[in-house]
Amino acid sequence: MPSPLFADRPSQQPPERGPVDALISQTRRLRGEVDAVRRDAASDETDPRARWQRALCDLAVHQLDDLGAHLGQLREGVPERPARPGTAAEEEPGPGERDGRPDGEGATGSLLTRVGSAEWNLLTDEVGWSEELYRIIGRPPEAGPMSLDELPSLVFVEDQPLLTRLVTDCLVDGKPIDGEFRVVRADGRVRTLHVAGEPVLDGEGRTASMWAVFRDVSELRRSERAVRESRESLRRRQEREQAERRLVAEFREAVLPPWRGPLRLAAGGGTPLDVAGHHLPSGGGRTGGGWYDVLELPDGNALLTVGDLTDHGVSATSSTAMLLGALRGLAVAGVRPGVLLGHLDQLMEAAAQPALGSALCCRYDPVAGTLLWAQAAHPAPLLFRDGTGRALDRPEGALLGATASGGAYEQAEVRLRPGDLLLLHTDGLTRGEGGLDADTSGTRRLLALAPGFARARDAQDCVRMVVEEFGGTVRADDACVVAVRVGDPS
Repeated sequence: MPSPLFADRPSQQPPERGPVDALISQTRRLRGEVDAVRRDAASDETDPRARWQRALCDLAVHQLDDLGAHLGQLREGVPERPARPGTAAEEEPGPGERDGRPDGEGATGSLLTRVGSAEWNLLTDEVGWSEELYRIIGRPPEAGPMSLDELPSLVFVEDQPLLTRLVTDCLVDGKPIDGEFRVVRADGRVRTLHVAGEPVLDGEGRTASMWAVFRDVSELRRSERAVRESRESLRRRQEREQAERRLVAEFREAVLPPWRGPLRLAAGGGTPLDVAGHHLPSGGGRTGGGWYDVLELPDGNALLTVGDLTDHGVSATSSTAMLLGALRGLAVAGVRPGVLLGHLDQLMEAAAQPALGSALCCRYDPVAGTLLWAQAAHPAPLLFRDGTGRALDRPEGALLGATASGGAYEQAEVRLRPGDLLLLHTDGLTRGEGGLDADTSGTRRLLALAPGFARARDAQDCVRMVVEEFGGTVRADDACVVAVRVGDPS
């Protein structure tokens, strides 16, 4: 905004009002739309992403207010020279009144009352401040404007060298002024001001006066700071989540069975087992509490188990480690599946981090060819024989950790034949994105794989078919599947 005292510049005429009025109307309309988005934005202050979105909306509103203020001043043209208190200029309507917006400190959301101007005449020692500058500084007009020597008294001590350098460069070297500093108003409030100005030259090219525009950018800087802090908070949360995912992945590698691919159990000289397992992650990237295990026991029997915890992340993985450790220890000690699940239920209830979980525990006797099993609110094993499949009838069993007094878990027994395939899985495999209603259809899809299982070379081939069938499904939880094929006695 050029000063009328510039000797080497003609007075600028304001542009035609039509195009500027249209821009003002567009700015106000856009401001209203952004403000509506801000009101509709999530208000959860604990969510870094929500805080970041709201801070960006606040910043956009401030910037649109700023744009509207400048367009309003552009429409009015070059202002008159700032008048001294007591002159007739004080009776003229201010920019806020001409624009039809509220004036004074209560002008919420408008930057028109946060832009003021001043001029210091070096030849006559006259000083002129606009009305807006008095309001910005918090100085009563009757106290009069401040000289360049008095102005630093309002400024933070840390910012005073900056103001002194700007003024000196302008008066001595004729450099434009462009900088920010903080001032303390008489009411104790701290404001951040941006000042832009130029030296005014006389006819001989000497500095006659200094002219400057002061803009209160406190809200704008607060919004920018909120955006930075929210972005930093969001970045830190993302880094924590990435670190947690890495930790959980490493922990799961240590907790789950060390074998990968097929596993052949043939202890005791009985019917051998060909075993393969696989873990499918959830679609949301969260690591759940799904687990599986196959273990050859000292008495020649085999432990076959799958389960799932309701928790996610590090806590779920640590609970899985605790659960699998207890399960393996009890199985090695010869505890039968029903009693074993009862002990796990008590352990889950007494844990420092209580959780709920489902589990399927099977004990296979290779000599007798029998499978003794119990379940805790878990899908039943699927038995495939002669090209068809069916779900085994489930014995009674409650969710682990759900009963304070310890639940009773019934057992069931089934005889397996050479060539039979037993499929164990967690409900995350069949539930998919359709919730509990998808369990039935998911089980039907598994049973429909029976002809393919009959032609499979080994258990690993069966697991591959399951992964191909369900691998593309969007799952809310991770899933585990174990295929166990009974071989011919050696």
